[in-house]
Amino acid sequence: MAELFYDNDSLREVSSMDKTLMERVSLIDSLTKEEQRTLFTVLDAFVAKRKFKSTLKTVLQDIE
Repeated sequence: MAELFYDNDSLREVSSMDKTLMERVSLIDSLTKEEQRTLFTVLDAFVAKRKFKSTLKTVLQDIE
C-alpha cells in the first residue's frame, strides 16, 4: 500500500485483469459504497444470466 504514495506514475489506469482474486477484492473494498453496489448489481446480472441460460438449456434438452 505504501508504494502508492511513492509511485511517480500514480495517475496511471488501474487494471484488475492481471490481479489475483484477493487483490481484486481489495480494489473493490477501496470503492465507495455506491460504486460497490453498482458493481455487485452488474455481477449479479451476469450470474443470473448464466444461470438462466443453463436452466433454459436443460429445459430444452428435456423437451427433445
